[in-house]
Formats: sequence, C-alpha cells, structure tokens
Amino acid sequence: MRHGDKVNNLGRKTAHRHALMSNMAVSLITHKRITTTLAKAKALRVFVEPIITRSKENTTNNRRVAFSYLGSNVSAKEAVKELFGVVGSKVGERPGGYTRIIKTGFRPGDAAEMALIELVDFNEVYTQNKNKAKSAEPKKKTRRSTASKKAAAKKAEDTTEE
Repeated sequence: MRHGDKVNNLGRKTAHRHALMSNMAVSLITHKRITTTLAKAKALRVFVEPIITRSKENTTNNRRVAFSYLGSNVSAKEAVKELFGVVGSKVGERPGGYTRIIKTGFRPGDAAEMALIELVDFNEVYTQNKNKAKSAEPKKKTRRSTASKKAAAKKAEDTTEE
C-alpha cells in the first residue's frame, strides 16, 4: 500500500530520479517545450514550478537554489541564465501555473501515454489570441437598439440641413 506516499518514483532509485528531473527541467527551460511520457510530465511539473517561482525575484540566493536543483554542469548554467533572464521576466505577473501538459496519444512501441509539457507564456498560438482579445476595445452597451440609433442619426441630419 502507498498510503501517504506523495512521490511518483517512476521506477527509479532516488539519485536516478533526481538526475532525470534536473535534466528534463534544463531541457524544458532551454527549449520551452518537450515531449515525454505523461507520468514524467506530471512529475516534472511538480519539480520545475517552484524553480520558476524563484526566478521571479533575481537574487543570489534564488540563483543558488536553482543551481542546486538543476545541477552544476554547463547546460544548467545556460538554463539558469535563461530562467532568470527571459523566463523570469515573462512570468513575473503570473501567480502560478507556469506549465501546461497536453496529452498527445500513445507511443507506438510500448503504448505508453505521451504528453507535451510546455511553458504557458511561450506558446505563440495561445498568447496571440489572448493579446488580441485584450487589445480589442469592448463595445459600449446601450439600452437602445440599432434602429433607434439610425433614426436619431437621420433626425440629426434633417435638423442640420434646415
């Protein structure tokens, strides 16, 4: 029984699981979107979202915490730069929910359920529609119908001609 067991072990020992999560987090931060199994994507979301929350405030301590999670290799250094530069500034106003998991079907070899995990603010398809919706001016609501507006406009023209 796994009562109270909150960690998905993914069939790996602790050190292997931490290495897997840090490597996947570095890939997600650098590429903004990766394809993996659904179980790994769900585990990665729990792993990477607190790191992204730390990136909102660019302090030495937050950078050190990010390094401790992501490892100390060259790719992790580039990922931390990207995280505190581009990603941190883009998610600065978002209160949480920095990642999106989209199910993509089953893998042909072993029928594992696959998913696409991506950073929400870096998907151009969704953010373009959102920005267009925000920039569009809302129509002013009136109680009068369009027919009465046309009648009022025609009446105004008649008074100016006389």
